[in-house]
Amino acid sequence: MLSFLLRLSRIKLLLLATILILIVALIDWRVDLNVSFGFLYLFPMLIVGSFLPRWQFAMVAVLCAVLAEAFDPFGWEAAAGVPRDIFMFAAFFGTGLFAHESARNRQLTEKHVVEVEQEAALRRDAEQQLQALIESSPAAILTVDSAGKILMANQAAHRLLGFEPGSLPGELIKDFLPPLAMVPPADESTPSFRTAMQCSGRRRDGDVFLADVWFSTYKTSVGPRLAAMLVDGSEDLRDKEESSLHHLMVASRLAVGAVSHEIRNVCGAISVVYENLSRQPALAQSEDFRALGSLVEGLGKIATLELRQSAGSADMAPVDLGSVLDDLRIVTESSLREDGVLLRWHVPKTLPHVWAERHNLLQVLLNLTKNSQRAMQDQKVKEFRVSACVEGERVVVRVRDTGHGIPNPERLFQPFQEGAEATGLGLYLSRALVRTFNGDLRYEPGPPGCTFALDLVPFSGPGDEEGISETHG
Repeated sequence: MLSFLLRLSRIKLLLLATILILIVALIDWRVDLNVSFGFLYLFPMLIVGSFLPRWQFAMVAVLCAVLAEAFDPFGWEAAAGVPRDIFMFAAFFGTGLFAHESARNRQLTEKHVVEVEQEAALRRDAEQQLQALIESSPAAILTVDSAGKILMANQAAHRLLGFEPGSLPGELIKDFLPPLAMVPPADESTPSFRTAMQCSGRRRDGDVFLADVWFSTYKTSVGPRLAAMLVDGSEDLRDKEESSLHHLMVASRLAVGAVSHEIRNVCGAISVVYENLSRQPALAQSEDFRALGSLVEGLGKIATLELRQSAGSADMAPVDLGSVLDDLRIVTESSLREDGVLLRWHVPKTLPHVWAERHNLLQVLLNLTKNSQRAMQDQKVKEFRVSACVEGERVVVRVRDTGHGIPNPERLFQPFQEGAEATGLGLYLSRALVRTFNGDLRYEPGPPGCTFALDLVPFSGPGDEEGISETHG
């Protein structure tokens, strides 16, 4: 009955309750029996109590008590009438209060049920989205219990470890990724781990691969768990090692060329002295002297290795100069700030692509930056400026510092300079690397400090030089 009443509007309920009160009053008035029909007012009280506030259905209870007493067949006496009226009001009001609380509780329950259903639907949607994300992820994702047993694994994990779909759960993680099996479970005595590592993994068929792993440990009601995401880094390792070997060979070839150039100069000077001494008859007849000449000639032949400008040109490709400069900023900005260097960055938002080898170009810029950083160590004003622009048919990148300057600019790009750090090959190799992709590295005299300009060949038309931004580090 209560659910039926709750479906009716307030006006209809109020009209129904009024009609019932009138009917009960009419029956109590017209039926001439020694029986009071006042108890029938309990039914309209059930109705009004379901939707009226407490004070309003209390007034209706007073009305029903008055009507019941007015049409009561027995006379009213204070000794018996007052308690009877109090009991009737209490009965009517209690009935209304019962209906009121029942209706309110039912409404709260229905509202709570709706909220629970909505939350369950949202949770199902979230779980479905998460499951779809996990299953469609190119990275292998799996969870492991405290015993090292795999509980859940996505399709990428099955492919990575060489399993048929759905067959990986239940396997021991130590058979494939032993370092994960040694991670202590998260409990009261052990903190949770959220970290990354690189380790060797093993597939089902015994193949070994390099695994980049991100994992975390957490607690659940059924025990500690470990969640891991891993990718196969073998291809990246091979590419990295091959690239490192290639760059090492290019740098070595340039270094050997520089050494050969110096040896050739020395051999030329020795040859001149040898020719002068060979005019003396006594020395010309000496076997040792002739052997010395043969050694000098052989050393000169060994030193005939030329530094070809085309070295590494086969690896040239269009390079996004803006992204290379961004990489330079990421690598160097932190160390420059630690040394108290003010970094000024004047680079257009758009720059044309240039012909270069990305790694070598970045190495040249890093070498120039490190040289500037060392030159400013003892300076009061430390400012490092990088700018880029299009000048004619070239894209020019300038690197300027406020260091102690260059005392002998004419000897800048010569190898094995006196007073240089290490071998003194830094600037020599940097310019040689730039020339391998038809560019050039030059020194620009100017204000106090040092400025180097890097001339590069654009791949396309001039870029947009608007929108130059300045950043203070």
